[in-house]
Amino acid sequence: MRISQVLIALDQLVNTLCWWLPGGCWADETLSSRAWRLRDEVPWLRRWIDRIFWWQPAHCRQAYESERRRLQAPPELRCMDG
Repeated sequence: MRISQVLIALDQLVNTLCWWLPGGCWADETLSSRAWRLRDEVPWLRRWIDRIFWWQPAHCRQAYESERRRLQAPPELRCMDG
């Protein structure tokens, strides 16, 4: 098992535990992706997370794009049309 998969799972758990944030609480979404979706409603969340991941420019935006392409899922479960 790759450590990145464990970290993604933990991130998804933290997102699920943040039920009080707006934007819906989807168990398969990371908090970073949700922060990008909420960037206008809760701007401090995206800024806070992007600072934590300072070595990854635009971390939350990249997480959101990764979720949309389902890159955290096995290849067999990814949408083939984009």
